[in-house]
Amino acid sequence: MSEHSNESTTLDESHPAAEEVQSDSEEGAMAQESPKNAAAEIPVTSNGQLEDSHEHSFNRDLKRSLPVGLGLAETKITSHGFDSTKEGVVEAGPFPGGRAQQKSGPVVLADEVKNPAMEKLELVRKWSLNTYKCTRQIISEKLGRGSRTVDLELEAQIDILRDNKKKYENILKLAQTLSTQLFQMVHTQRQLGDAFADLSLKSLELHEEFGYNAETQKLLAKNGETLLGAINFFIASVNTLVNKTIEDTLLTVKQYESARIEYDAYRTDLEELNLGPRDANTLPKIEQSQQLFQVHKEKYDKMRNDVSIKLKFLEENKVKVLHNQLVLFHNAIAAYFAGNQKQLEQTLKQFHIKLKTPGADAPSWLEEQ
Repeated sequence: MSEHSNESTTLDESHPAAEEVQSDSEEGAMAQESPKNAAAEIPVTSNGQLEDSHEHSFNRDLKRSLPVGLGLAETKITSHGFDSTKEGVVEAGPFPGGRAQQKSGPVVLADEVKNPAMEKLELVRKWSLNTYKCTRQIISEKLGRGSRTVDLELEAQIDILRDNKKKYENILKLAQTLSTQLFQMVHTQRQLGDAFADLSLKSLELHEEFGYNAETQKLLAKNGETLLGAINFFIASVNTLVNKTIEDTLLTVKQYESARIEYDAYRTDLEELNLGPRDANTLPKIEQSQQLFQVHKEKYDKMRNDVSIKLKFLEENKVKVLHNQLVLFHNAIAAYFAGNQKQLEQTLKQFHIKLKTPGADAPSWLEEQ
């Protein structure tokens, strides 16, 4: 009976069933030892890179040994030293170098994407707050409720400058009108002289009379052109003074007035906070208001200094320019109506004024060759 049972449980190695059992056991053992053996048999080249053939075989064995449903991007391999009992352990989890799986839900912007928008929003907030404070200060000043910082000496100089600008603009307008009228008169005198000259040649009995009038009108036209050059030079210099030099100074004055309004607005805020209670909530606000007030005070002082310097230089430049131009205008007008042609020409030479000869703007075709 025992012999029969032993024969029934003992399988012959040559039997096909025995071969299947032996092959299954060998595959199981190889599956358990494959990660360790594969990791131990990885050849490394001189620069630390794996050879392509062994790398593909290692990845294939590694995929077989991993659990189903985990990719290489979701796993990481933890290697231990020789003394550790865990060699070649594969841990499931997010791989540091791989891409994390995207999840549904709101997308969080990165810092570099969010910073420009936050900066623009902060700038808009500061601009809105500053505009509100300045508008409130202007309205309170017009209603007579708010206090205003006034530099009496500087304000008086600014008022004089604005009044002088209006008067200089009126002189400039009148001088331009005179120039236009003088140009029309010179043009008429030249045509009249040509007409007298033509009649002098055709009327023998009145040859001398027409000839005298033709010479007189041509001489007046020539002197009128000289006077016209002096007046136009006067107009150009005064126009530069009014529309460039004075206008540039008034632009600085506008910047100074804006800085003054901002200074008074933040000064008023600081005074109101100082009159209120001082506790843990108001002290940070008072400190911040003090800092803003100091910043606008420095800006106001700087702009006031700039306006004072520009007004000083403008006054010196204005006196120098107007002195020369008024002397030119007087001497040219006096010499013209006195009929002193030499004095009129000498006045233009004194101020280095060059008159344009007729036809100078359109050179002949010989000069262009």
